[in-house]
Amino acid sequence: MFRLTEEQCSFFDKRTTIDDMSKSQNPMTGQMSGSMGNFVTTRLGDKNIIRAKAFEPRDAKTEAQVKQRDGFKMIVDLFPALGSIPAEGFVQRPANTSVYVAFMAANMPKAIDKSGETSVIDYSKLTVSDGSISKVIVTEATLDETGITVRYMPSLKNELNKPTDEIVAFALLASGELWIERQPRGSELTDSILIPVTNVTAADMLGVYLFAKRADGSKVSKSTYVEIG
Repeated sequence: MFRLTEEQCSFFDKRTTIDDMSKSQNPMTGQMSGSMGNFVTTRLGDKNIIRAKAFEPRDAKTEAQVKQRDGFKMIVDLFPALGSIPAEGFVQRPANTSVYVAFMAANMPKAIDKSGETSVIDYSKLTVSDGSISKVIVTEATLDETGITVRYMPSLKNELNKPTDEIVAFALLASGELWIERQPRGSELTDSILIPVTNVTAADMLGVYLFAKRADGSKVSKSTYVEIG
């Protein structure tokens, strides 16, 4: 009896180890095929191959696997809820990568919290844009009867930033509503943008985000998650 090479082992079930297999050229048995107890016999060229059957089911649903699948579905369902935001936010993706793939890659599994009994989205870790412009620095965010006011630093000392850059701010509500506001970065030392969503509380919001993009839409910054004070 001889050990199979690694190349030969790849021909068989991945769950079967090299030690589980052997090959035979017994002239008394001749060509072998079929199942015998816990063994399966097949032919590879002029060799009889004997391998052990796998004991584990191929589609084992462990708790970790279930959480991973549930989390994946949550991110898939979130993608269309963000409207045009992913297309804007992932404009600097590789040419052969779709917006969907770029969004999923940025958020799986980072934005999934699997520490509890079931998977949930951690909106504070969600990435809605990713690019080469410097990240927008948020100094404060408040919620009142006029909406959500986000104060930020235009950071024009950084020569990569331009006054004509567009600041994109949006709030995603638990109801599924998406409130988006835009304005130029401007040239002041500090500035603010108002998302005029009314009749809501902090508990009604899944997440508030801010990012910058070139006026022509060619480049963006990495998104900033905004905490409401």
